[in-house]
Amino acid sequence: MRAMRIAWLLVAVVLLAPPAFAVDPTEMPTPELQERYKALTHELRCMQCQNQSIADSPVGLAADLRREVRDMLLAGKSDEEIREFMVARYGEFILFRPRMSARNAWLWLAPAVLLAIGAIVAVRIVRQRAKLAPIDGDTFDDDEAESR
Repeated sequence: MRAMRIAWLLVAVVLLAPPAFAVDPTEMPTPELQERYKALTHELRCMQCQNQSIADSPVGLAADLRREVRDMLLAGKSDEEIREFMVARYGEFILFRPRMSARNAWLWLAPAVLLAIGAIVAVRIVRQRAKLAPIDGDTFDDDEAESR
């Protein structure tokens, strides 16, 4: 009987729960602008949440940034102009995909350098272990060892 009450309670909670709304219901006048808006808001980082794009973040700062992107798109700005504006205002951190520059070159070069170091270490270990392994001609049978 208790299980039946719990089941009915769960059904009631599911049916009476308020509907979930999207974080950003913004609609642009043309499909092209809508696609550009969607792409830009997904590649800009929320400065408050930091692990979410401004499209996915529910905080007020993200809403302000989305509004700014929308206004700039409607004003005829290019995607690059919008990115430059955001970088000038918030720094490179606002971009999920940082640009290659002298300041952040280590971000781009570190994986290749670490992979090369790993390959060199692996080759050295294999060569050292190969030297330790007995060579086929160096092994003795028990009979030969006794006769010596």
